[in-house]
Amino acid sequence: MTNRNMSRREPRKKESEFKEQMVSLNRVSKTVKGGRIARFAAVMVVGDGNGRVGVGLGKAAEVPEAIRKGIEDAKKNLIEVSLKGSTIPHEVIGIYGAGKVLLKPAAPGTGIIAGVKIRPVLELAGIKNIRAKSLRSNNPVNVVKATIEGLRALRSAEEVAKIRDIDAEALRG
Repeated sequence: MTNRNMSRREPRKKESEFKEQMVSLNRVSKTVKGGRIARFAAVMVVGDGNGRVGVGLGKAAEVPEAIRKGIEDAKKNLIEVSLKGSTIPHEVIGIYGAGKVLLKPAAPGTGIIAGVKIRPVLELAGIKNIRAKSLRSNNPVNVVKATIEGLRALRSAEEVAKIRDIDAEALRG
């Protein structure tokens, strides 16, 4: 009897392993013959807090739909981030369009020192100690994607040693 009742109920929503955060929500309008058409654009970040993070842009006529589309897009664009403990292995500059972001490793206990648009990307990637600075554009889409490009460019000592076909210890000196 209980099994039949269970099938009638809506299936439970599967708990996602990713955390989601909105970076920006923008209301845009297009003027057409009959008047203005309002739409929304949402920049979303998803990450597991353990080295995987993605960014997506969702556009729709309603806010919840724009957010849902942004999350779907972010999950399609996940990247793996090279971490060294709770920080990044080396300094890097990420560039996307007019956006330019400087990412520097920091000592334990420093925390995340970053701007409002960069912070969610770093938090959801699982980075605990870092210093970051947006150098050019303050457009949320360009800043967030420049941050992702910077994180994508990170390489650990082991990865560099493998590319150069030498021992990791020889690389360190």
